[in-house]
Amino acid sequence: MSAAVQILEETGSALRVALASHDWDAIGELDQRCRQAVDEAMLDVQDEETLRARMEDLLALYRELIGVCQGERQRLGNDLVQLNQSKQGAKVYQMFG
Repeated sequence: MSAAVQILEETGSALRVALASHDWDAIGELDQRCRQAVDEAMLDVQDEETLRARMEDLLALYRELIGVCQGERQRLGNDLVQLNQSKQGAKVYQMFG
């Protein structure tokens, strides 16, 4: 396995751990590293089958990441709506209180 593919595998594993713990800062950093590792691995193809397997693993991971991000975005959107409604209720209460 080439060094670039090894780095790609290690970065993908770290990204999976960060995703499991919802460590968004680490996910952002690891996403950049994954992109660099993919570029490097594509330039240094020594074992096409291994590279293909790592890329498929990474694709599945990114699909999972997108799903989790969409769920988190929805949750945060709901929280913001609820917060806004609470503020509006407090304003009405202050006007008549």
